[in-house]
Amino acid sequence: MKILIIEDERSLADSIHKYLKQEGYVCETALDYATAHQKIYVYEYDCVLVDITLPDGNGLKLVDELKEMESEAGIIIVSARDSLDDRIRGLELGSDDYLTKPFHLSELNARIKALIRRKQHKGDRIIEEQELKIIPDKKEVYVNDEQLDLTAKEYDLLFYFITNKNRVLTKEAIAERVWGDHFDLVDSFDFIYVHINNLRKKIKAKGGGDYIRTVYGMGYKFKTS
Repeated sequence: MKILIIEDERSLADSIHKYLKQEGYVCETALDYATAHQKIYVYEYDCVLVDITLPDGNGLKLVDELKEMESEAGIIIVSARDSLDDRIRGLELGSDDYLTKPFHLSELNARIKALIRRKQHKGDRIIEEQELKIIPDKKEVYVNDEQLDLTAKEYDLLFYFITNKNRVLTKEAIAERVWGDHFDLVDSFDFIYVHINNLRKKIKAKGGGDYIRTVYGMGYKFKTS
């Protein structure tokens, strides 16, 4: 899961980044409108946390731009302004949730999980594909009801593939989505092959099928038939 934190208060941005990273998310931070604007046009995110009051612009404009781009990212407005007008305006523009400062990081995490669950797998708490079963809230994966021992990146890879079933995912897109912004600019993507190969081996060792297909010259695709 990849999250963009748009927050001009550096200490709060750092706290959110540290907490969510410990929860297994790939996080990027933008401390102002200009940086956030650039990032949403260059990179893709599963969730965007938007502060309304930024030093060089209004966060609601970013929400509007995300919707104009037809971004599939979930949007949570995080603001010190507990104004009914701001809440209504944010929801009218297309935000999915509104959280007023101050808040507990555990509550923010719960809202992110609920939002991603609604966005990416229709609210299901369990995702099933053939003999594979994923429980996103626990980051657990089972093959034929036997739990897989996956690294954090292997889990993120599998989740990314399954939630983009039958789509060709380029190595650049995989690197950026699973490892973070700018990883799509590295000289070699051999590390992706190594992680995917290890993931395939672990699934097959439990009797699972080899559903991650190499699309030569393009990237990879998760396909069950």
